[in-house]
Amino acid sequence: MALLFVTSNRIGDAVLSTGLLNRLLETYPDDGVFVAAGGPSAALFEAVPRLLDLHVMTKQKNGGHWFDLWRKVAGQRWRAVIDVRRSALPWTILAANRFVVPKAGDDEHRVESLSRALGSTALSPTLWTNDTHEQTANRVVGKASSFITIAPTANWIGKTWPADRFAELAQRLTGDDEQKQVLIVGADHEREMAMPLFERLGDRVIDGIGIGLLESYAAIRRGEVFIGNDSGLMHLAAASGVPTVGLFGPSNDRHYAPWGDNGLVVRTPESLQDLIGGPDYDWRNPGCMMESLTVDAVQAAIHARWPKLA
Repeated sequence: MALLFVTSNRIGDAVLSTGLLNRLLETYPDDGVFVAAGGPSAALFEAVPRLLDLHVMTKQKNGGHWFDLWRKVAGQRWRAVIDVRRSALPWTILAANRFVVPKAGDDEHRVESLSRALGSTALSPTLWTNDTHEQTANRVVGKASSFITIAPTANWIGKTWPADRFAELAQRLTGDDEQKQVLIVGADHEREMAMPLFERLGDRVIDGIGIGLLESYAAIRRGEVFIGNDSGLMHLAAASGVPTVGLFGPSNDRHYAPWGDNGLVVRTPESLQDLIGGPDYDWRNPGCMMESLTVDAVQAAIHARWPKLA
């Protein structure tokens, strides 16, 4: 028999679910695994040990993507099934064990709620790379002996700190040390959003835009610190173990803070409720909701946590 793991479309949620997958592989060491993931997150699972198949779920009308998955998995009996998306799929196929992800508690990190599916308190995210991912990271980083990583983008303008502030922070953190560089990461389509950093930092920039998720992960963990918005890349960085600074405003840091001992949340002076609880709030057209977070505040928080970095 084999294992079936169905995970999120969103990159960040998929990263946070990998602790479940790792525990599943440890619990059933003789079984291969079939992974089903959404298009944005699927690349995270390219190097999973004992991977039998990686099924990309591309959304279709009337739930057609679920029917396509069902047709691929319904013809056999599975050793264990976990569906992070909480669909009915596990109950429509043959399985010796089904693990149900519970609803998240109001005061619970997403890692904690996911982990309760397997009766654990906290299964830290685990990512796997192969030689190709590592070689790409080596090529991008090159001979840089010291660098910080900036991820100035996010999938929603409301939670995106202004790019010029990222640039100023990077300049402050690198100072007069000409050997210290700045790796900039993001998706191909986000390059324009990151251009203020390219323009202000010039020769100090290491261009990591568009290199891929696991390639970014491999490059980030070679750096000294990661600073970014609440995003999938922030969760990648935290999973790598590198000091990770997540900037928060109109999103819930209790649920989505960078996980692990090296994570740091710096949020706007306003609470989440202050930002999104008013009668005029419209998530479809919020504008930037991170303007009140100053460079001074972020630098001070980094200095307080890691004095040598700031």
